[in-house]
Amino acid sequence: MSAHNDSHTSDDPVENVVKHIPVIIPAAGAVLIFLLAFIAVFMA
Repeated sequence: MSAHNDSHTSDDPVENVVKHIPVIIPAAGAVLIFLLAFIAVFMA
C-alpha cells in the first residue's frame, strides 16, 4: 500500500507550545496570585 510517514518529529509550533502548557499555566497562575497579593498589600 502507501508508505505512511509515522515519524513524530514535526516542527509544528502549536505542538511545541502544547508540550509546555502543564508548566506554563500553574506558573502564570502563581505569578498572577502574587501580583494581586502585592497590589492588595500596596493599596491597604
